[in-house]
Amino acid sequence: MAQARHASLTPIVDDQLDLLIHNALAEDLGDGDVTTLNTIPADARLIGDFLVKEPGVVAGLDVVRRVFAALDPAVAFEALAADGDATLPGDIIALVRGPGRAILSGERVALNFLQRMSGIATATRRYVDAVAGTRAVILDTRKTVPGLRLLDKWAVRLGGGRNHRIGLYDMALIKDNHIAAVGSITEAVRRVRAGDSQQRPIEVEVTDLDQLAEALRLPIDRILLDNMTPAQMAEAVKLAAGKIPLEASGGVNLRTVADIAATGVDFISVGALTHSVKALDISLDLRAA
Repeated sequence: MAQARHASLTPIVDDQLDLLIHNALAEDLGDGDVTTLNTIPADARLIGDFLVKEPGVVAGLDVVRRVFAALDPAVAFEALAADGDATLPGDIIALVRGPGRAILSGERVALNFLQRMSGIATATRRYVDAVAGTRAVILDTRKTVPGLRLLDKWAVRLGGGRNHRIGLYDMALIKDNHIAAVGSITEAVRRVRAGDSQQRPIEVEVTDLDQLAEALRLPIDRILLDNMTPAQMAEAVKLAAGKIPLEASGGVNLRTVADIAATGVDFISVGALTHSVKALDISLDLRAA
């Protein structure tokens, strides 16, 4: 397995991960795993292989480790790959061994996290590879599963992409509805600049070249080109002339992303990375220890 770029847990993810795991286990276990408690002796010990069944990028191994640790600290977890590694069918990416009841009770929660995060990382890597050789950077969006945004965005980083804003609080993104509500891009920017004591970055969404020309005159940090054709984006790149970074959004998929990147935009945001996830096929194959 080839070693890939690694992104460690950020403090904000680390702070919330234990709560996410606690809630996921509580949702699944309820008042107890009735099947496991009545079939597996209390002293039974198991060992298991996390087996990858299709090509992809692994993400979420540290989450899996912490799932089993939350159930029983006696469960030993050994990663045989690193988050961000490319994997092939037949690769064993981790081992787990210890109390059988804890392993069986945590299996589905662990796999749910691992398969989803790996699916996101795999999709992201495909987009990153598709724009290789251009200046374009692949970004995620806020189109994530409620409650799982930090893990979804962590998986994007592990796949080689970058994160857009985490939420509504860390960057201003003035969209068409904001503009319609206040009358113009200029007025919307003025209100945000005047009202935001932290002076956070401002991005403005534009849908045509006239709006772009207006936005280029304003004190903003990025312009989002919404649902423009590649020809319009190429013209926008010429008009911006490097003064303000440009982000392309809308209609982005693996068939179109290379043509979009070829226009010279700086960023391409892809909602499909997280809103249409195909989980990576990974199993946990158990045997007696």
